[in-house]
Amino acid sequence: MVALKALFMLVVLHLLSGGVTTSKTNNRNTAFTTSSVKYQYLNVQKLITAIKTRPSKATNYQEMSKNIDATSDADTKLKLKLVHRDAISVGNYSDHRKRLDDRMKRDLNRVRSLTRRLSHGGGVSYEVNDFGSEVISGMEQGSGEYFVRIGVGSPPRDQYMVIDSGSDIVWVQCQPCNQCYKQSDPVFDPSDSASFAGVSCSSTVCDRLENAGCQSGGCRYEVSYGDGSYTKGTLALETITLGSTMVHNVAIGCGHKNRGMFVGAAGLLGLGGGSMSFTGQLGGQTGGAFGYCLVSRGSNSYGSLVFGRDAMPVGAVWVPFVRNPRAPSFYYVALTGVGVGGVRVPVSEDVFQLNEFGQGGVVMDTGTAVTRLPLAAYVGLRDSFIAGTGGLPRMTGGVSIFDTCYDLSNYNMVRVPTVSFYFSSGPVLTLPARNFLIPVDEMGTFCFAFAPTSSKLSIIGNIQQEGIQISVDGANGYVGFGPNTC
Repeated sequence: MVALKALFMLVVLHLLSGGVTTSKTNNRNTAFTTSSVKYQYLNVQKLITAIKTRPSKATNYQEMSKNIDATSDADTKLKLKLVHRDAISVGNYSDHRKRLDDRMKRDLNRVRSLTRRLSHGGGVSYEVNDFGSEVISGMEQGSGEYFVRIGVGSPPRDQYMVIDSGSDIVWVQCQPCNQCYKQSDPVFDPSDSASFAGVSCSSTVCDRLENAGCQSGGCRYEVSYGDGSYTKGTLALETITLGSTMVHNVAIGCGHKNRGMFVGAAGLLGLGGGSMSFTGQLGGQTGGAFGYCLVSRGSNSYGSLVFGRDAMPVGAVWVPFVRNPRAPSFYYVALTGVGVGGVRVPVSEDVFQLNEFGQGGVVMDTGTAVTRLPLAAYVGLRDSFIAGTGGLPRMTGGVSIFDTCYDLSNYNMVRVPTVSFYFSSGPVLTLPARNFLIPVDEMGTFCFAFAPTSSKLSIIGNIQQEGIQISVDGANGYVGFGPNTC
């Protein structure tokens, strides 16, 4: 990996530049909307068709084979198929605008929670009072955007699990269930598993929990999440099966009182930077490395979630993590600026800095949909994008959380200025056009998919991460972008 880190490179799209022109093709408009700036194409009609297509029912999620132990060291690669929530909610599939509105409601809850947790320089606070009347039901708002399918127990019981890069625990709903929400599979019953073993209060595993309790000698846990979901229960060691790969002695929460995790998920697979996350527990055998590729919205294909140093690609853009000792679970990156059309937006790098009190900074998060930027950075980015799209019909009002939208109903294809992230040490990540100009209805309305925040915290959301191979080398402190797509 040391050699890879030396191979910092720029992600450069080979783009042309030119004046603003508009042409007619088959009675549809194709707009070219640049003025001496770099640009790329966005296939408008392809995206509209994609969001109108009902996704196929997701099947065959698991791959790979090996028999390993969560406490052992091994050079191994484990792979799971990653699906968007739409693929497992086909029975309750609504039109795109309704799904967008629901997604943005979930997103606002997630961002509020992350801002509350991180803007004061602290990590997760697991207080009993957090589970009071102010909790918003995940059954109403929904939880999680991307899911994997794993087996829990011996014999393995297949379960859908939400992935969350900002969480540090693995848990599933368990029988007896004092309060459980509806899930697609039967609730896991530990009495049916030969490998289930409770964890005692005196165990070192219990000591690793930030908010452990004790009841009848058994270790108890409580965790709340960004959208108001929560889980309470007992801690146990259990076997997790990924395809035909068995991982023994994984510390999991067995949730007897849970709220949230809508759309059929049985629980959550935490991928955060802490020792109790799934990646943290696999640390020795996977070299502290994992990667994911989030499938694009409206696609019937699968993304992937891969564990192991063998998954680290050659040719990626490697960016250093920024450590926040007050919030070690989260993956902060050294973003220094944003750009439009190959030109850096004139915003101070200080806007993106993590200060000595653990405030501010830039977090990569799989659970947040839309990238949030501090107001000054957002306004500079948005205004630069508007200036580069003068040839497109801009709408007078916004949609949902978006304030910059276009009516592209009469276009087959448009050319738009590029949008880029600038990182410390030089790397530049240029996003695909579909990751920043997205359809918000089935009629051809597209919006600029960024949003402002009044806090110092920036969040790179999953819409901006879609279709890009992302590799997390936690052991060496780097995240890689590319070179492959999904």
